[in-house]
Order: sequence, then structure tokens, then C-alpha cells
Amino acid sequence: MSLSRRELIKGLALVGAAGAMGLPGLAAAARRNRTIVWRNWSGAQSCIPAARLGPASEAALAELLRASRDVVRPVGAGHSFSALVPTDGTLVSLARLSGMIGQDAAKQQSEWWGGTPMSQMGAPLKAAGLALTNMADIDYQSLAGAIATATHGTGVGFGSYSTQVAGLRLVTASGEMLDCDARNRPEVFNAARVSLGALGFVTRVKLQNRPAFRLREKMWIQKTEEILEGIDEHRRGNRHWEMHVLTHSDYAAAVSLNETTDAPSPPPADPEAEGGNEYIKWIARLDKYGSDWPAARRALLNLVASTAGFEERVGESYEVFANVRNVRFNEMEYSVPSEAGPACLREILALIDKKRLPTWFPIEYRYIQGDELPISMFEGGERCAISIHQHYTMDYHNYFAEIEPIFWKHGGRPHWGKLHSLNARQLQKLYPRWKEFTEVRQALDPQGRFLNAHLRSILGVA
Repeated sequence: MSLSRRELIKGLALVGAAGAMGLPGLAAAARRNRTIVWRNWSGAQSCIPAARLGPASEAALAELLRASRDVVRPVGAGHSFSALVPTDGTLVSLARLSGMIGQDAAKQQSEWWGGTPMSQMGAPLKAAGLALTNMADIDYQSLAGAIATATHGTGVGFGSYSTQVAGLRLVTASGEMLDCDARNRPEVFNAARVSLGALGFVTRVKLQNRPAFRLREKMWIQKTEEILEGIDEHRRGNRHWEMHVLTHSDYAAAVSLNETTDAPSPPPADPEAEGGNEYIKWIARLDKYGSDWPAARRALLNLVASTAGFEERVGESYEVFANVRNVRFNEMEYSVPSEAGPACLREILALIDKKRLPTWFPIEYRYIQGDELPISMFEGGERCAISIHQHYTMDYHNYFAEIEPIFWKHGGRPHWGKLHSLNARQLQKLYPRWKEFTEVRQALDPQGRFLNAHLRSILGVA
């Protein structure tokens, strides 16, 4: 049997559990004279804002900000799981400010509107002979949104999207347009590269690119403990490397991506080939009918996992990096110091087995290069990102609450766009340069025009 990484990820997510998800406060909000509901991708976050606007120019955005007295929150693709967006004030999308503004082949740089979907950047860059140096494993986000939350891929030699930013334009609460880079207002530039949308609207982004390239993807199944024992070879010996640990089993799916000049692989004759789907159906059945017999379930999952085979593929970098995620979920991710990754993962897996925590999604395990951005999760050195998922129809609260203290024990920092329970009192202890960011925020937005309840909590603003 043979299946692709996309098929495996899609299939491992095909887990069902009945139960409608509640939307706290929605009924009360609906009684107000506001009728346009906003929900994020998973459905866990929602609000009914006073207005939803989409300015067609920077001038229109600046005028909107000067005229508004409500809280104003930027909204991108809605792919953050934390409550960064919800407000009963005004939601503003930059979707009409989208596309490439220009490129400089000599400097290998390109400039983009902040509302550009990441999924629409690969082909124009390729046409200019360029490519993003690294990408996350999904490309649904808007560019400004991905930067605001330090969205990342994997690879010890590569940082988050924020580290690829060579310059940006920020429209502040007063409607002022600030052009920033490493030389021009560097304190604002560093803060705005991971800002949570708390400083203003990033309308233009200049990215440092590289020549276009292809990647070869290799995927294999191996016992999780064997992979962890050889972790240094995996993470240092590949341009990009990650693994997806299959919960309630002894196995993980490992993935390596390395640069190649080989010709692209032909497209599959049938992307929905039954072979991969049948493999996933077996796993789904084992979870549905075998959860009451954990030992038998583990044995059968191990048997099914160990029989999987995968075809290598070659493609343009932007085609190989990104995966189709058409099954919804909620997610918690923490990054821990690189050396703490294996121990942290082992504790999580032991707790899942000990308490028989209900979940189907694999645990995603990646490495990211450190940076020097004040509230980047990767500030100060290389870190290991571990992501916990739960199907959107299943209650995630108890599952995430059981595992979150393990991340704290290992010095973890939560991904700003993922679910977590920390507030400013706890978060500021994790970031040596916390004050540097909060001082810039206070100077640019003293009235807190860009702050909703969640941001006030995590930034400590009364």
C-alpha cells in the first residue's frame, strides 16, 4: 500500500466524535443589532462585531482608523485558534490589499500586500525566479497574519516567517504610516515582526527570498523511540525534518525534505486513491471500536502502521511544503528548548497512555531556528515545537489542560496563534525582552485601540 504525506495527514485527522461545539456568548450577542457573525477556521472562536470592513487602499484604512472610536481588530484567514480576533468593535480585513507589489532580483527580495494569502505567493515568486526560504505545512494564512503570530515551518537552519521580513509598513491607530526596517525605526520593526496585531495594521511586507528550488519529500514509518534515539541525525542531517507521532501506538511518521535538482514527479493519476484511504479507514475503525481495549488497540495500530509504505515525490518548494488540511481541528502548541524536546514528548505520550486520553490526531514535532525578536516564541535560541490537536467536534479543554503543565515544566512558550491558558503575569517571565515590546505597544497605541479582551489579558493591559 502506498500513500502520500497529504493523504496520511488528512486521514489521521478523519476521526469523528459526536457532539456539537458550544459558542459561548453567541446567543446574547445575537440579540444585539449585529448580524454578521465571524468564526475562525475551527469554529472555536466567534464574535458578532459592530462592523466588518475591508478597505481597498492604505489611505482608506488610515481614514477608517482616524474616524473610529471602537476597538479595531485585524482579521486574516481566521486560522488562529486563540482569541486574537474576537471583538464587539470593528473587524478589518486586508483581503483587498493582496498580491505582489514588486520584486528585486538582484537583492532576491519581493514586496507584498499584507492581505496576500500565503497560498498565492509561490507561483508569482517562481515566475520571478524566487522562492520563500521556508514555509509552514499549511498555506491558508494571510501574510500579515502569519507574521503577527510567528507562524513557522521546520528546520534547524530556518526561523519563522517573521525572520524572512526585511521591511514593512505599519499603519498605526492615529492613521500614521510607518515604514520600518533594520535601520529605520528598528525598535518598531522588531516589535512589528511578531506583534499579534497589537501595534497596528501591517499593510506591506518586504521579504528576503532565495532562488527558486525543488524539494524531495521522503516519508517513512518507524518506532517513535527509535526516532528519538537518533534525533540529532534526523534534525541536523536534513534541510527540513519533522515527525507525526501516532497516539496510542509505538510508531510515528517521519518526514524529510531536501533540496534537489531532479525533475518533478508526475502528478498522481488518482489523488484520492483507495489504497491510502483504506489504510486510514482501518485506523479509524480501530479507534472507534478498540478504545475500550487499549492493549489490543495498540497491537493492531502497530500492525497497521508498520505495513504502510510511501512514495517519494519531487516538486517545486511551495508545492511540497504545504499540505491540504480539509478536516478541522483545534490546536495547542508550545515550543520548548531544543534539548528538552524528546523528554517533553515522552512525558506527553506516557500521560496519554496512562490516562487513556481520547484523541486521534497525531502529535506534530518540529525544530525551529532561534531569533532575536522580542516576543517571538523562538527568541534566544533554537527550540522544538510540539503540537497537540483535537478534532473540532471533540471537546479539547480537558485534553489540553492535562498536557499543558508538561510544557510548563520544560520551559515551554505557547504559540500565539494556538490555544493556551497563560496570562501576562506568567508570559512575561518567559520573555527576557518582554518590556521592549510592551513599551513600543504603549507608545504606538496608548489608548489600547487594537486590544480585545484576550490581548489585554496576555499583554497585561488594564
